[in-house]
Amino acid sequence: MTIDHESVPRAEPAGRRLSTELLDRPARPPASPDAPSSGRGHRGLRSRTAVPAGLLVVDATAGCAAAAACAADPAHPLAGAAAMLPLLLPLNLAGGLYRLRMTPSALDELPALLARAAVALAFAVTLAGCLAGRWPSAGPVTPLRLLTHLAVFLCTAALGRAVLYGVLRRVRRRRPVPVLVLGAGPLGQRVAAALRERPEYGMRPVGYLDPDPHLLPGDSPLPVLGGREVLEREVRRHGVRRLIATAAQEQETAVTLREATRLGCQVWLVPALREHGSLEPAVRRGPDHLWGFPCLELGRPAMRRPGWVVKRALDITAAGLGLLLLAPVLALCALAVRWDTGPGVLFRQQRTGLDGRTFTVLKFRTLRPSNEHESATRWNISQDHRMGAIGRLLRRSSLDELPQLWNVLRGDMTLVGPRPERPYFVMRFSQAYPEYADRHRVPVGLTGLAQVNGLRGDTSIEDRARFDNHYIESWSLWQDVKILLRTAALLARPDGS
Repeated sequence: MTIDHESVPRAEPAGRRLSTELLDRPARPPASPDAPSSGRGHRGLRSRTAVPAGLLVVDATAGCAAAAACAADPAHPLAGAAAMLPLLLPLNLAGGLYRLRMTPSALDELPALLARAAVALAFAVTLAGCLAGRWPSAGPVTPLRLLTHLAVFLCTAALGRAVLYGVLRRVRRRRPVPVLVLGAGPLGQRVAAALRERPEYGMRPVGYLDPDPHLLPGDSPLPVLGGREVLEREVRRHGVRRLIATAAQEQETAVTLREATRLGCQVWLVPALREHGSLEPAVRRGPDHLWGFPCLELGRPAMRRPGWVVKRALDITAAGLGLLLLAPVLALCALAVRWDTGPGVLFRQQRTGLDGRTFTVLKFRTLRPSNEHESATRWNISQDHRMGAIGRLLRRSSLDELPQLWNVLRGDMTLVGPRPERPYFVMRFSQAYPEYADRHRVPVGLTGLAQVNGLRGDTSIEDRARFDNHYIESWSLWQDVKILLRTAALLARPDGS
């Protein structure tokens, strides 16, 4: 299944202390006495779900109002809405129209609403034509009726959103939520000042996260709480559910942002580049701002997105069917390995997976190592003279990886993800390349983005880590499909290990 045949890595810096700090995350400590109550946490959760739910209700109401206003048959005034809404609401959801913005505006959302409503209305008209004679007619379709439908929908949706956002601003002024500012430099101080002076944002800064306590003037109203090591303590202490990042230290900032999202915080990034607002937006609804400061909301981690449940369901289905359909191939491989290397056709080895936890990976044995130490610490065996013709064939065709479908079915692995490595090499690579350990934020996979881009064999470990982390940050189900298709194309012309 996989095309990941590793070879000797590039030379690494020597003389550094081995570190697995990012892999072995400490267990979350129990709540301290001054930690926020559970009711406070639930209130923060409700505030993040109430507005998106309200926006969904507004759009559904607008769709029904438009259908009722344009219905020719009074007995079936909502026939148009019944066909339009099932497509319109998912389109709005995919377009980010139900995400809470820093500065929400009904006028900013009108172009996106119009485009999606036009597509959904076209779908409803087409469906009604296909079901003519079986579904009550809503009257003749004319350009005037279509334009009237869109106009009523847009006016109703815009009015409902404007009212909802007005209520939101009043609630924000009355009940601001605590927020941490990452970075106590000049930009962080200006952002914190804007939050204190503009209550409509509904955020009350409680302090700065910065390893340098001497950046602030003596009369600063906010303290420097410390660096990344105090993040979890302050989140629990103040009940923080939001973080605004302005720090410039790239690696330290990245680690802190990942930790904040793991703790359930809503995170915004305020870049120092003011031209950020004119760049191609990373979010679908365009750039947001905080009193003129461009800001970008970080999406939820890949494993917390709804699509990840679908990914796991596809893993189980594909692995189960694969084991059943490939049972004859597995049996032939087992017989060939038994004839070539003797008893023990399966090779078991410890690999590092999600959150740095180890698991036992299964492969068909292509070479019998002399001892456990060689198995755990020898990087490449593709050119070993002890490997027979059967072993070379299995490795060239990747058939030796087929037993890992059982690891996928168990949940140790996934079809697409960063390739797993042995703990010994994980420690070495994490010491040499700081981003390597970040690969373990998601389950490891049979194949991955690095492998389909040719990063296998004698290639850079640093480049592999970069591709793996890009895959995690930009994960989508469609990206998994593309990687699987590219893997299948590469397996059709194997080039050896």
